Amino acid sequence: MTKKTTDDRASRPDDNPEWTKEDFAKARPAADVLPRFIGEGATQELMRRSRGRPPKADRKVNQTLRLDPDVLEAFRQEGAGWQARINEILRENMPRRQK
Repeated sequence: MTKKTTDDRASRPDDNPEWTKEDFAKARPAADVLPRFIGEGATQELMRRSRGRPPKADRKVNQTLRLDPDVLEAFRQEGAGWQARINEILRENMPRRQK
């Protein structure tokens, strides 16, 4: 087991003092402060980004599907990717539209 190293700055209270009510009162939103340090365009880009993974073009649809317990268990026993395997089997066997 390796020994955990700590950052000395975090252990020195003078480097990281606890905020007071006055500090909170003087605080400003990041959108007001960042342009001075990284520029207006970079600030707008940074603030515009959404959280999480970017949306996929071919999103899956969340749908409740009732399956017999033994069928579900058989797929789960196959391990990771069981939902994708069910999707593949359904795709291979989906009804074809005739015109």
